[in-house]
Amino acid sequence: MDLNGKLKLDSGFCFDYTNMLGEQLISADDILAVQDKIERAVQGLAQIRSNGVSPGHLSKNGQPEPVYFTRLPMIEQGNPNSPASIEKLKAYSKQIWDTKEAVIFFGIGGSYLGNKVLFDIHAGSFWNQKKALERRGFPKVFFSGNNLDADQYASMLDEIVRQAQYKRLAGQGITRVMLIPITKSGTTLETVAAFVYFYEQLKKEKELFEVDVTVVTDLDGAAAAGPLCQLAQENNWQTFDIKEGVGGRFCVLSNPGLITAAVVGIDIEELLAGARDMEMACREEDPAKNPALLNAVLKYLAADIYGCDIEVLMPYSMRLKSLGEWYVQLLAESLGKRCNRQGEQINYGRTPIAAVGTTDMHAQTQQHQDGRRNKVVQFVEILEKTCDVQLGKPFGDMEFFAKYNGMCVDDALKIALEANAQALNEDSRFNANYQLPKLTTYYVGQLLYFLMLSVAYEGELADVDAYDQPGVEAYKRIMKEKLGR
Repeated sequence: MDLNGKLKLDSGFCFDYTNMLGEQLISADDILAVQDKIERAVQGLAQIRSNGVSPGHLSKNGQPEPVYFTRLPMIEQGNPNSPASIEKLKAYSKQIWDTKEAVIFFGIGGSYLGNKVLFDIHAGSFWNQKKALERRGFPKVFFSGNNLDADQYASMLDEIVRQAQYKRLAGQGITRVMLIPITKSGTTLETVAAFVYFYEQLKKEKELFEVDVTVVTDLDGAAAAGPLCQLAQENNWQTFDIKEGVGGRFCVLSNPGLITAAVVGIDIEELLAGARDMEMACREEDPAKNPALLNAVLKYLAADIYGCDIEVLMPYSMRLKSLGEWYVQLLAESLGKRCNRQGEQINYGRTPIAAVGTTDMHAQTQQHQDGRRNKVVQFVEILEKTCDVQLGKPFGDMEFFAKYNGMCVDDALKIALEANAQALNEDSRFNANYQLPKLTTYYVGQLLYFLMLSVAYEGELADVDAYDQPGVEAYKRIMKEKLGR
């Protein structure tokens, strides 16, 4: 096994793991000692790819449940993303472009976090402040249902109503709005509560709004007989299916996430092409040639041997802030398990922490650098930015400010990342870097799928079910009893 510190794919995606190896860090002997587990992980993913079976995996109802997330990159008949489903999304994108000024998404967990990643990277922070022409005709986008927060409901409603009133006073007619609840079960409390509230309030304002609904749910399982599907049938609302075998935290590259891509004009096929190329690269059995497997092996060893039970995901880009929030769910729900597949109590997993460089260098880095040696710090770097800012000298020759004249902000960002990594490495603290050539749709697909596949491989290494979340069901049961619902 040839481990030279960097694994670069033909696409340009690079996993720089230099600072995971060395004295007081992971050794070649550490990796050789878990060769049997690596082989088990390879076989486990091969079985999932072949027949969608993860041994011992059961649904929350205790029934055998397939695992199909590895099929998401392949647009094929019979897969979660089929040629017909992609064409339906593309047609929906055009319909929204033609007929809607605003879209409100309702979802929580996997039905929200991945959508927000796609939106933030593509649209940025000021999408809704842009004119329609600047958005290329695509609608304003709002997110709700990701918390039980009455203040958030009310303030968002006030803003949407205010904008609609201004539009009508300007003689531009009513605002055509699409509500999109996303919930696999069709009964998720946060999603349903927000959807009910906004539907009721907007329907009252008949002079301001024309309200339509699209439901994203499980159309073939238990939810098919549920209240949302019933409403969709009665009102002739459009529907999109949440496919079997794709859990919420793995669903960003299927209908629940791709509908957001469609609404804001993201190239869905390019997104999946990135994921597909990553999937093909990660079928290698040798960790030195398979970035997701190698990532999983190094994180597993850091946790199992060196006590690293905290993982910090720290992209150096504000557009990737929500990536860290998405990864929190992916890592925590997939690997945070009380028992292994044999029923033995092991309490495995790492506590994920979302950070952003350079912001959190002024907040968290003190802990990363001087705190307990129980962390892996994982950077995400964009090598080529589409925009850079060069500073001038608006204050003349004033000595303090003169040194900033000609400084490129992106160069300073890169130096900050390098300094952070070097400081950690000089103290033998685990850190690594995922490098994307550019922040494009293709590379976003690569990164998202790489992270999902890494977690899946680590589940096999630790011999835990990466696709269930029994701990979540415990609080849900108590909460339902207390609510009397």
